[in-house]
Amino acid sequence: MAGIATDKPAAVVINALEIQGKKIEEARVVCLGAGAAAIACMRLLVSCGAKRENIFMLDRKGVIYKGRDGINKYKAEFANDTDKRSLADACTDADVFVGLSGADLLSPDVLKAMAPNPVIFACSNPDPEIKPELAHAVRDDIIMATGRSDYPNQVNNVLGFPFIFRGALDVRAKVINEEMKVAAVNALAALAKEPVPADVLRAYGLEALSFGREYIIPKPMDIRLLGQVSAAVAKAAVDSGVARLPYPAHYPLETLADC
Repeated sequence: MAGIATDKPAAVVINALEIQGKKIEEARVVCLGAGAAAIACMRLLVSCGAKRENIFMLDRKGVIYKGRDGINKYKAEFANDTDKRSLADACTDADVFVGLSGADLLSPDVLKAMAPNPVIFACSNPDPEIKPELAHAVRDDIIMATGRSDYPNQVNNVLGFPFIFRGALDVRAKVINEEMKVAAVNALAALAKEPVPADVLRAYGLEALSFGREYIIPKPMDIRLLGQVSAAVAKAAVDSGVARLPYPAHYPLETLADC
């Protein structure tokens, strides 16, 4: 299940890097956390263009590097050929920080050492790796996302699970493969760039919202997620040969209320 949840961080990374004027192929990524979610997130980032050699993953013992004792086969997948050992080492001049670990683990000093215009995803809930108020006080050039609904750019599983499964079920996909996950990433990233409907603004008590630093991923209450993400996933399943049914002639469904 963790592998299916990774479309949201990936979509956020792609859009945030675009705003910051950076390319995912060149970005240096630090992942604090080395569990199932972290492994799946980094795998999908690689599928979206990130270079494995530019990813520095850390567990409780520090940077996972080639030759380090006591790492399992999943962590070994992201063992980097580097002399970096600590979070401070890894974050120096890094472009992206992805936190899937615990509260208050990214210090202001470490944040200051990151590259210009960094992207910070502090996804630990309910307390992120660094609080947005503190992060913005330390630097004014960051794009910040958390897992919380009371801050902009909420990264939440509800943006992915229902619509990925719906797309897979509509074409009776045999598996949920990498092509389907990447399709969900691209659909989420594209939807954030479209005009935000009035009903979404009303749901969040907002007068206006548009693609930018505080809106890099769609809101969970956006009903367009069902049509666009599900359709993209279904098409990817058909195109990659894992669907048992053809792509529906009238898809996405027009009457979302009946779904």
